[in-house]
Amino acid sequence: MKALITGAAGFIGSHLTEACLARGWDVVAIDAMTTYYSPTMKVENARHFRHHPRCTFIEADLLEVDLPELLADTDVVFHLAAQAGVRASWGLSFDVYTKLNVTLLQRLLETARESPLKLFVFASSSSVYGDAETLPTSEDLALRPLSPYGATKALGEHLLYLYFRNYGVPTVALRYFSVYGPRQRPDMAFHRIIESALSGEEFNLFGDGRQTRDFTYVADVVDATIAAVERGEPGATYNIGGGSRISMREVLTIIREELGELKVAEADGQLGDARNTAADISRAAAALGYAPSWDVPSGIREQAVWHRSRRHTDGLVTAMAAAEDPRSR
Repeated sequence: MKALITGAAGFIGSHLTEACLARGWDVVAIDAMTTYYSPTMKVENARHFRHHPRCTFIEADLLEVDLPELLADTDVVFHLAAQAGVRASWGLSFDVYTKLNVTLLQRLLETARESPLKLFVFASSSSVYGDAETLPTSEDLALRPLSPYGATKALGEHLLYLYFRNYGVPTVALRYFSVYGPRQRPDMAFHRIIESALSGEEFNLFGDGRQTRDFTYVADVVDATIAAVERGEPGATYNIGGGSRISMREVLTIIREELGELKVAEADGQLGDARNTAADISRAAAALGYAPSWDVPSGIREQAVWHRSRRHTDGLVTAMAAAEDPRSR
């Protein structure tokens, strides 16, 4: 099996790349190292696989590479590259979101229609649901995103269907629900909370803390993503959630139990944030054999271990990552 993984140096992409290599697959891993957050973190993520003998790592903008050549002899595409972030997607930055989340996807699908792929897997998001009318939410519910980011993911899913219906591109969309774990992006809640607890700084909680999320550990997401290749039905969409939802107040309690004192200041809720999310994962369970195995306390414990490790070795890791980053020269 030969896989192309876009966004390979990101949070989920780096874990997925390692998992594919561990299965004996050949991987072409590509990442533009955009500056939405520190590229040094992405260089650090890529260190886990960039020198693997079955991995070809490419740092490049997908809109500037020869896509037919990139997809040549590829069996499966995992398209995780995107401009992330609900709160940052408003205003003038929307052009970046349409370019990286819509135009780029369309270019890849155009290339995929001429390629004998087994599957094209698209990383979508629970943000496409917005404030869902029913909880847990099934894949058949109408999409009503609350943010420009969510709107670009919904449009991406529509593009997938167009290319599946009209050209037979074997596409699958996976709607990830609030992914957390080691290497999580620094703008995401668990990352910010754990760093605040470790540093003794105050954590700004958006909203009253009673909002709930279906938090999903990254290893479960990776398992589901690979299962989509083995068992997914072309043209299908699957929710990938953690199997239960908890409030942010409960999360804060778990992190206090793990790390000790945590100072919290409440801030206004943010535009684009859904009040509650919960995934109906019955379709993924039946089709993919998906069964999340991580609960939130265990997952937070693993993420906290990663944060502590980064803090203990921060100087060495930063220096090593910078040495591998050509932009630092």
